[in-house]
Amino acid sequence: MTELHRRSSAGTGGSPPGISRSSAAGGGGRKGGLSQPAGWRCLLSFTILFLACVCGFISRLFAVIRFESLIHEFDPWFNYRSTHHLTTNGFYEFLNWFDERAWYPLGRIVGGTVYPGLMVTAGLIHYILNLVHLTVHIRDVCVFLAPVFSALTAVATFLLTRELWNQGAGLLSACFMAVVPGYISRSVAGSFDNEAIAIFALQFTYFLWVKSIKTGSVFWTIGCCLSYFYMVSAWGGYVFIINLIPLHVFVLLLMRRFSKRVYIAYSTFYIIGLILSMQIPFVGFQPIRTSEHMAAAGVFVLVQLYSFLQFLRDRLTRQDKQTLFSVCVCVAALLLFVCVVYLSCIGHYAKIHIPIIASVSEHQPTTWVSFFFDLHILVCTFPAGLWFCIRNINAERVFVVLYGISAVYFAGVMVRLMLTLTPVVCVLSAVCFSSVFERYLSDEVKQDDPPAEDAADEEDKRNSGSLYDKAGKLRKHHVCEEGFGSNIRSLVIVLLLLLLLMFTVHCTWVTSNAYSSPSVVLASYNHDGSRRILDDFREAYYWLRLNTDQHARVMSWWDYGYQIAGMANRTTLVDNNTWNNSHIALVGKAMASNESVAYDIMRLLDVDYVLIIFGGVIGYSGDDINKFLWMVRIAEGEHPRDVRESDFFTPLGEFRVDKAASPALLNSLMYKMSYYRFGEMQLDFRTPPGFDRTRNAEIGNKDVRLRHLEEAFTSEHWLVRIYKVKDLDNRQPLERKPRSSCSPRMKHLHLKITITLKNIGA
Repeated sequence: MTELHRRSSAGTGGSPPGISRSSAAGGGGRKGGLSQPAGWRCLLSFTILFLACVCGFISRLFAVIRFESLIHEFDPWFNYRSTHHLTTNGFYEFLNWFDERAWYPLGRIVGGTVYPGLMVTAGLIHYILNLVHLTVHIRDVCVFLAPVFSALTAVATFLLTRELWNQGAGLLSACFMAVVPGYISRSVAGSFDNEAIAIFALQFTYFLWVKSIKTGSVFWTIGCCLSYFYMVSAWGGYVFIINLIPLHVFVLLLMRRFSKRVYIAYSTFYIIGLILSMQIPFVGFQPIRTSEHMAAAGVFVLVQLYSFLQFLRDRLTRQDKQTLFSVCVCVAALLLFVCVVYLSCIGHYAKIHIPIIASVSEHQPTTWVSFFFDLHILVCTFPAGLWFCIRNINAERVFVVLYGISAVYFAGVMVRLMLTLTPVVCVLSAVCFSSVFERYLSDEVKQDDPPAEDAADEEDKRNSGSLYDKAGKLRKHHVCEEGFGSNIRSLVIVLLLLLLLMFTVHCTWVTSNAYSSPSVVLASYNHDGSRRILDDFREAYYWLRLNTDQHARVMSWWDYGYQIAGMANRTTLVDNNTWNNSHIALVGKAMASNESVAYDIMRLLDVDYVLIIFGGVIGYSGDDINKFLWMVRIAEGEHPRDVRESDFFTPLGEFRVDKAASPALLNSLMYKMSYYRFGEMQLDFRTPPGFDRTRNAEIGNKDVRLRHLEEAFTSEHWLVRIYKVKDLDNRQPLERKPRSSCSPRMKHLHLKITITLKNIGA
């Protein structure tokens, strides 16, 4: 019998008698696989995270679908040109590359003036793809690099939020990060800029830091150092990391939450991170010389002193320990406060007193509209998530609280730093939504489970037809709990889902209409709704490439330097690096001076062509006339005797281009190049000839004449105009005067005769 029972058990998969095969299979599934609840949760989480990454990648392809695979904006053109040089000539040649086509006649050493992380990443991906015989042009790698890293950023945000709160909040934060406009603005396809990979490095470094202080493991800390090194190689925003992490450690000291795990993590991070960051040529010895890194060094010294005092705690009295600790903390807090105030004053001074910094639109303060436009409903849920973290505070949640508060401050100072605020807003908003969903859905589940009934209740059900109960037993009356409470829960859940749906629709609309239009190619819409492509920029740059000498020098405002060097492959005087303010001021002086003075400057700089952007025909507001006052201010900073901003305003203090314009503006080189032959053009029957659609005014000087320049090229819609600088004449032109009937000798003789006749008559 025993042998028979053993055989029957083996035949049914080892299930005991009385249990079917399906039940046995189910029991085996509970030990592992998808039938286990944890397995289903893991699969569901992976599916949601994968779909978030896919949505994040796809939502950034509007520009490629509508236009083509091309590089956007200004800085990405230099990054693409550098990456192309890296893949063509190798990494060593890239580090020692002297770019003779930039900042003529100075030139630029590229290897020591850039963060090479972006170029190396794109070059490495291009090398791997070609290694596995997937032939891809380096331009396509640069175009699609940002969407790919946006998916990785969603994963890094998920990991960080899961460590801070739970897995549900991590999935929500990944979904938010995939589609939020505040991050999409810098990561659309074609936006080949440093921020494309820097935000991933930022989030991943923070995740590894949180993991390090939770475990105290050197392994996670080394990973944090490597991620920080990648961040240093990619973007100058690494300063935000090297100040936030020491601030976190310092606050933990004040809150008496400092532990050995934090000591191991920070000591390892500071030493190894400092050594690795100094390996970037552009950074060099800045971590031990500049004020931005002094807070990290100060906290490191403070941590060592605190740990040393903890080691000596048995040799000191309690009063001595408290006094020494208080003094150390006060001194460190004072030094930190002085550093923060100093850095804020430096930034405020630079923004006010250095026009080249203030002229950049990204350096302006952030408006309230920008917060809602880039974050939508997350602006409202972000403080709630911050409160949830403060209410359930621990060492790692102290970090995210400090991250959120500091990011809000810096994002308010400068609109460009909205990029650093967006990740923490997604994290804390996910914490808020996750907490609310968890509370209301969990209550719903508890209410749905009916109370357990005993055997007496079952007997009562069977005898429900009897008129009387058993002696000594009262019949239970079940009260239905459905109604107002359940409706409130359902209403809250529906409202939250509607908010998320509105957020998704807003993100899609903003991405499609605001952040997916390349600056190189413009699009307009006709009255019938059809789209019209304005390709004047590439038309003009291609004309320069084909019709000018390869060593020709092109003078333009610094905004277009990278594009001219990248697309036209011609030498420029200034570009978007803006490292030499005096050189930019000299170009601004030439644009603001009259033609004769400007010609002397252009001859001094060996200029062959002058390129300007003029939007008066199509109503393009980003042209050089609207930027002209910044040229004047920058030039006045270096040449205050020759250029004065007040000369370009009317007596009433207005900047106008019509007949009321100031004489200095009407005679400036920029005004003449912009409106040359424009007075002959009548755009439509409702406006007079020479009507500027951008300024909405009729120009004051319709008969513009050029003496030292000649028009070489004007694009189809007059958006880009190129002028050729004339050579010096072989001989000085003779001054021709109208012939006079009376020479000076005849006039003298006539006067002498007149005087003689008067004397005779007398």
